[in-house]
Amino acid sequence: MISSDWQIAPAGTGPGSDRSVALFVFFLLAAVSLLPMLLTPFPAMVDYPNHLARMYILRQNGTPDANPYYDVVWALYPNLAMDLLVPKMASLIGVEKAARLFLLLSQLLIVGGAVALERVVKGRFQFAGFAALMFLYCLPFAWGFVNFEFGLGVALWGISAYLMVAERGWWWRFAVNAIFVTVLFVAHFFSLGIYGATLGFYELWRAHDKTWPYRDLALRLVALAIPVVALFGIMRLTAGSLGSEGTAWFLEFKPLWPFRIMNGYNLTVSAASALALIALLYLAAKRGVLKLAPAGIWISIGFALLYLAIPSKLFGTSFADLRVIPAAALIVPAFCSLSLPSRRWTVGALVAASGITLANLATVFVVWLSYRADYAAIIGSFHKIDCGSRVLIGSSGDGEDPPFNDLTQYPMAYIPTLAVHYAAAFVPNVFAEEGKQPVRVRAAVRRLAIPYGGPMPIRELAAIAAGGTLTDIPPFVRSWYRDYDYLYVLGPRVENQLPALLEELDGSERFVLYKIRHTPSLGGASAARCSSAACPTPDQLKTGHPNPPSICRKPEAASLQTPKAAARREVGAYRYIEADETKYCSAKGA
Repeated sequence: MISSDWQIAPAGTGPGSDRSVALFVFFLLAAVSLLPMLLTPFPAMVDYPNHLARMYILRQNGTPDANPYYDVVWALYPNLAMDLLVPKMASLIGVEKAARLFLLLSQLLIVGGAVALERVVKGRFQFAGFAALMFLYCLPFAWGFVNFEFGLGVALWGISAYLMVAERGWWWRFAVNAIFVTVLFVAHFFSLGIYGATLGFYELWRAHDKTWPYRDLALRLVALAIPVVALFGIMRLTAGSLGSEGTAWFLEFKPLWPFRIMNGYNLTVSAASALALIALLYLAAKRGVLKLAPAGIWISIGFALLYLAIPSKLFGTSFADLRVIPAAALIVPAFCSLSLPSRRWTVGALVAASGITLANLATVFVVWLSYRADYAAIIGSFHKIDCGSRVLIGSSGDGEDPPFNDLTQYPMAYIPTLAVHYAAAFVPNVFAEEGKQPVRVRAAVRRLAIPYGGPMPIRELAAIAAGGTLTDIPPFVRSWYRDYDYLYVLGPRVENQLPALLEELDGSERFVLYKIRHTPSLGGASAARCSSAACPTPDQLKTGHPNPPSICRKPEAASLQTPKAAARREVGAYRYIEADETKYCSAKGA
């Protein structure tokens, strides 16, 4: 624990009723902050639908309902929190409920871990819990970085546990560290990095404060590193990895991220919240109300240097540097002292914290509720897709990327990936990157897979179909009109640019579903329909069949019946069946 040389001034040195009011406000804000996850059937997070699609693949693996386009290959990947927990919970409550429970657990770990860490360091509750609530829907969490959020919550509890035994024998420190390193290594590697960096900065401060010999400091740091090195060795033996290679810095964004981080959907709300928080912290520090402990100074400087040193893309993982900001916001408050001189200051602090929290929360509610109808519509549209088809995702826009565009449109980006469950389809954007997820694309369609790519602009798809010569055409769309059977165009509705090729089947304000007509004349491509004898069987689909299943089916089979008309219907080599919350596809006779 923190040295007793640093005396903590209690928050609100006035009457005890001030502390009671602060606790009441905190628990009220905490309850309200969890409502979006409790009341919204489908969280409108950018990556969440893609993770959910992977959960369905994992849950159905090894069963007759397994998707024919994906394999499951397990190894010690340091990014498995959701992949290990959700399929197990889904056997009891279903995949969708299990995924939401996982997100709720992550939020509880974040808020509870921040409070626990402050309790260990200071011996009392002050304001770390309020900081956690203000950042509960910050950009990485609102975008659906689910394993990182879960792992960071575990890291907070791990740091708390280590500090509790920091003054005990080395075997206590080694045991606690080994347990949390193992959990964090499996949950999310960057969360392990946050945990290790925090304890490293803390041990450096202790060595400086106690004037330890360098040998003692080295031994403590080596003890921290031994479990990590051992797990790296196991990972290599099991053919695991950290992810793909690739590093990018984007240094121009580093000064901007602190103003963009606090809200994942609205730049104005995020910037206003950040500016208000910075102003309040500056005022409190200037008046001597807020002070950093010596250990907090070391940790704060360490996080600042870490933020500057980490590239934006690391080991193929994007937005690595910005994740340092919420980590620091959850950890540093535990090492700050807050001494409010009067009830007026207490009320002002509570109003400010509540205002920032509720402003971010209101934005989340508005965005999530606005997607309920579109999500329901697109899930309904999956039943108009022939089972076993290949589905491409396009967009009516120009394919703009975050972080400084209208992010209220991004929660739609990956929702079509759920066709892997509802229609046993192949979708190239499913998260299935080697070294990060245990899901693998089968060899027959591997050339089409883009495990980390967004929707393709429809204007570029139209140019490709017309035989245009574009530069840097991604391989997965070079002959998209032959390789895929259906196209989802996301974004505001635009006129059908390829009426001879695309037949509209369904849509809403945010998407249109098209069936791709396979014609031999389009773009000089040969897409002659195969004979019934050449149509693939379920076993052939699993081993890789040269003919896309959609061009082998009788088109009238899908148009005459829908899942609403019959609880069970057959389409080509598949049937719709009732199971696990919703209708989806299963191979006949499998």
